[in-house]
Amino acid sequence: MANPPLKGVISYPITPFDTVTGEVDLAALSRLTEDLVAAGSHAVAPLGSTGESAYLREDEWDAVCETTLQTVAKRVPTLVGVSHWSTEGTVRRARVAARNGATAIMVLPQVYWQLTEAELERHYAAVAAATDLPLMLYNNPGTSGVDLRPETVVALARKIPNLTMVKESSGDVARFRAIRELSDGALSVYNGNNPVALEAFRSGAVGWCTASPCLVPRWALELYAAATGGDDERADAILAELLPFLQFIVGYGLPRAIKAGLQIQDREAGYPRTPLLPLPDKETERLQEMLDHLSAHPLVDSTA
Repeated sequence: MANPPLKGVISYPITPFDTVTGEVDLAALSRLTEDLVAAGSHAVAPLGSTGESAYLREDEWDAVCETTLQTVAKRVPTLVGVSHWSTEGTVRRARVAARNGATAIMVLPQVYWQLTEAELERHYAAVAAATDLPLMLYNNPGTSGVDLRPETVVALARKIPNLTMVKESSGDVARFRAIRELSDGALSVYNGNNPVALEAFRSGAVGWCTASPCLVPRWALELYAAATGGDDERADAILAELLPFLQFIVGYGLPRAIKAGLQIQDREAGYPRTPLLPLPDKETERLQEMLDHLSAHPLVDSTA
């Protein structure tokens, strides 16, 4: 796409839960979303795996969608994850996102039974037809159990006009260039695998979908600025410092790690919803060491 609706650092907020009632804490959600916008995120993407979308009731899902988009108030673009086990549920969520003013929607093939190519096509076509919003196909074989390879992605996009974006989270950097080339540049590609962020930008990704700005926004933004500004030496230096943190939050699960980090920073977020458990004490101590190191490192203040 010549002018993709999203680019840059696309930040994923968590969904905070009240520590007493266990219900969604919409006031905390609004504060945390505001923090992401104020920090300079280029877009905000609620209701992905970081936001524990799979563990929300439908009324909770609707409230999180509405609160997040109202807080952002179109100051930056918004990408709402509308995935559901069923096509009917995904279509319903897509329409809720559209009513609340989302810029675009994202769909992961969230499945129990392995879907055939015909079933995938029908699913994505139905969701795409439900609104006039641009649609991002989300490939994350590690969580969905479905690996949509570049050839499959491009074939789907040729049949579904508003499928214009792909979030590729397999970690296979070669796919960024393959998707662009196979689609003759019609598809914009986004990275969803934190540790390969720099390689992804160098391979043509136009955006980085990441929860890291919840805890270290300036590091994520500086990496993007260096990578897209041609400052390879600076980009390499930033990633060298940031990589252990990125590997940690992915390795221990984004809801667990990000919520533990927010608690370390004295920002109310609650705990993950069961069956997830909070990050163990030993790992929380390691996370605090990493956050302390990044906070003290001069790169953090280099753009001040």
